[in-house]
Amino acid sequence: MNNLILNGQALSLHEIDAVALAGCRVEVAGEAFRRVKESRDLIESILAAGETVYGVNTGFGKLADVRIPGDKLAELQINLVRSHAGGVGEPLAEGEARAMLLLRANVLAKGFSGVRTELLELLVGLLNVGVHPVIPEKGSVGASGDLAPLAHLALVVVGEGEAFYRGERLAGGEALRRAGLTALQLTAKEGLALLNGTQAMTAVGALATARAQRVVELCDLSGAMSLEALMGTPAAFDERIHLARPHTGQIAAAEHLMRLMEGSEIRESHREHDSRVQDAYCLRCMPQVHGAVRGVLEHVAGVLQTEAGSATDNPLVFPGKSGGGAVISGGNFHGAPLSYAFDYAALAMTDLAGITERRVDRLLNPDINEGLPAFLSLDPGLSSGFMIAQIVAAALINECQVLSHPSSTGSIPTDGGKEDHVSMGMTGAIKLRHIVEHTERILAIELMCAAQALEFRRPLKSSARIEGAYDAVRTVIPHLERDRVLAPDIEALAAAIRAGELDAWRE
Repeated sequence: MNNLILNGQALSLHEIDAVALAGCRVEVAGEAFRRVKESRDLIESILAAGETVYGVNTGFGKLADVRIPGDKLAELQINLVRSHAGGVGEPLAEGEARAMLLLRANVLAKGFSGVRTELLELLVGLLNVGVHPVIPEKGSVGASGDLAPLAHLALVVVGEGEAFYRGERLAGGEALRRAGLTALQLTAKEGLALLNGTQAMTAVGALATARAQRVVELCDLSGAMSLEALMGTPAAFDERIHLARPHTGQIAAAEHLMRLMEGSEIRESHREHDSRVQDAYCLRCMPQVHGAVRGVLEHVAGVLQTEAGSATDNPLVFPGKSGGGAVISGGNFHGAPLSYAFDYAALAMTDLAGITERRVDRLLNPDINEGLPAFLSLDPGLSSGFMIAQIVAAALINECQVLSHPSSTGSIPTDGGKEDHVSMGMTGAIKLRHIVEHTERILAIELMCAAQALEFRRPLKSSARIEGAYDAVRTVIPHLERDRVLAPDIEALAAAIRAGELDAWRE
């Protein structure tokens, strides 16, 4: 896509993906710079008048009642950044760090943060030259936003902390120097404006949700391949059934499944003498389950899009049109809308993983796999075939089931009781990312097994779309002639799913 112009607008998952993963360049609209300057002018006028305003010339959180003298305001801001950079664990992925930079810049572009235009320009500069702050993924409770992750981002802005640049992990100041950027000395309100907000959870959750949307459509494909290999019937995808229960996602999934199987030789071969009235639920109810997951993800994507264009720092600065204006403290940094959405998505994706694994079992289990060899082995007994693949899927699903326990209900008071109800939204975003990653692997296992199973139906072929998907799978992993180590196959196919290499066969 062309350069993304930031104006504080809502951002779609596609736009976030384009910047975070595809390297799309970012610019700031002139109108946004004007708004930013107006809000900064109000902060300057407050300082000149000697007024006391939270976050401008006071302490933070429990220390909000402490007035800070004018000659200490710069020190106050850098102290805030340093003191809150206490995150632990592995760094966020490069794409997640880029998404954070994008989202934080977009918040500032709304013009409610009271910062200088130079700060906004530097955030965009970091994106465009590829300086990515090292941001530990753990340490946020999701109110007052993602304080610890955003503090690590802010450290690089002031020339401290660490950053990745051209494949190297460097001191933040050195990364800026090599990239030709200059660190900023923060002034009144700017440290707080960088730290208050939901950009870490939004970044991680947005990228995970985009991956989840790809997965649910590819599960239609893998499910259709399994149905064909099991000599099942697409009768349950008849449009009349789904129009009688008109959930949008269900209708879309049924139509997709029917389209994927159109023109199948395998289906025609057993249409006349098929004695089964209906298939097992994991096959017959794909439109209902896959469609419901689609609906959940559409809702979550909408929440994320709204959040990406929202002012989430505190206090918010509202310039007046004729010299007035107000700085108002509120709670837009609270991650509840996102936290609930991530828990919802986690439940849906865990169930999607579950129905996918059930299809894997039907392909492998000789008691129910419609005459296919046990575990799809060419020599069952001597060879175990794909036996372990279903066991791996079961293990991954169990972890998804544990991870799908809600984090949004786990509030723990912080900051001396001042922040007495928190969202745990970052926990929810990280959980969702792990669940999506596991589901990608379970999807890879179904595709791997379904491709092998289709070979036992030769010379009959499936539809053109499914045969094309079969060929795509075979470009990644070979046919299983005899037992081999399956771990690299599963990971290779999961990586291909993640990279979009099978996307052409979603339609």
